[in-house]
Amino acid sequence: MIEPITSETTPDGALDQQQDGLQAHFKPNVSVDEIEQVYHLKRAQPLLQVFTALFHGGFDGVLVRLLVLRELASDTSSSTFSRADINTRLAYLLPESLETVLMRLRSNQLLAWDAQQAVYRVTPMARNVLSAIDGLLALGNDEDEADMGFLLSQVAGAQVMGGVTVEQLQHLLGRLVDLTEEFSDAIASGSEFRLRASQAKWHMACDWVEKGSEILRAITSDENADAATHRAAQAIGRAQSALLNMQGMFSRALNQIERQRVHLGQSGLSTTDIKRWLLLHEDLASLAIDAIDQPVVPLFITPAEMIDVAETELLADRATSAVSGGLPAGTDAPTTISDTPQMQRELDDWLERLSDFAAFGKQATQNLPPAVDASEAVPQAMPVHETLLPATFAVASYRASLLPLLGDADEARLQGATAELARLPVKFAPTDEMVELPDLHVAAMSMASLSLILNPEGDKSDE
Repeated sequence: MIEPITSETTPDGALDQQQDGLQAHFKPNVSVDEIEQVYHLKRAQPLLQVFTALFHGGFDGVLVRLLVLRELASDTSSSTFSRADINTRLAYLLPESLETVLMRLRSNQLLAWDAQQAVYRVTPMARNVLSAIDGLLALGNDEDEADMGFLLSQVAGAQVMGGVTVEQLQHLLGRLVDLTEEFSDAIASGSEFRLRASQAKWHMACDWVEKGSEILRAITSDENADAATHRAAQAIGRAQSALLNMQGMFSRALNQIERQRVHLGQSGLSTTDIKRWLLLHEDLASLAIDAIDQPVVPLFITPAEMIDVAETELLADRATSAVSGGLPAGTDAPTTISDTPQMQRELDDWLERLSDFAAFGKQATQNLPPAVDASEAVPQAMPVHETLLPATFAVASYRASLLPLLGDADEARLQGATAELARLPVKFAPTDEMVELPDLHVAAMSMASLSLILNPEGDKSDE
């Protein structure tokens, strides 16, 4: 008969004292029993005491307790351990330390002692606790800068077992909201390095979002889920959509920084290159070592010496101008090669294509008789994939990221190619459907259209 050693029964006076001690943390007019979260936490007191037994005290003591418990739980050859087996398996520990750890684990229901057979057993609660800790440690070793792997794994596991809770969904929703605010702050900062770091983190978060979409669809389609679970899942879906829609914001901010980048003469170096080089040095003050061999020594001279130097300089300038004999002969300017970025050329070509489409529609509308409706006689729309393709996947993706700029009033007030794109009388209308394409680089694309705005606001051509 296995009897786990438990703590002694607390007397009524001790229970009252514990209740009074908890009440001391709350306001006098608030009862502890009226708070729902306090009720749930008190109901889980045995489990919380297990964690207290494991993690109470210094880090060294916690490490030894987890080491002993994990060593015993990892041995699957037998479900029981005699004291001799434990001493052999943990021979690298001092006997006094091992005895202290075993006593603590026994007194907190992590190890069960069978007095008749004189053996130890690892309790089911201990295995559950170790499984949770090992899962968190395994995901912590991965390069998950978004910190969504563990939360999403908990939701996925609970959904498979049919026991996903609102609290688990709220933890995931809170992380998504935190990431959205973090990315918004990075975009508002205007820092290129912070933007690129946040964009890399955003791509990682999008990978987790893609993995979690199927789980959310299963939760929302589950008829047995309660209303609170459905609301939490729908809120996560909206947060994921807001997170995915930040691609255009990142591209716009980086394009703005690209236009404002300052280059140092014809060297090809920019301020970004200099900042990146400075960030590679941990101690910037060390760059000044041996830069100045000796301190600057001021020289004091008399007025007579100053007059002599001034006279010499004046005569030297006159002699030089007299010998020159006029202006130098002209020479041809050196030939330079344009270093326009590849993406800028792609943007200019695509902008020219859209401008031709808008100009053709406007010219065709002006040539129609007054009695003919322009909306019926002139083709007003064309599929988006006809404007994005043919092109490689990278170029098509770059063009697609610029589509939301069409009709953007804020962007239209600026200067540059993207501002010209925003001022085109073309409207972008996306849909949720997909269309398969016979293209070598793009297999499918969202079904959308570009339509002409025949009578844009402020157009005086009809007067």
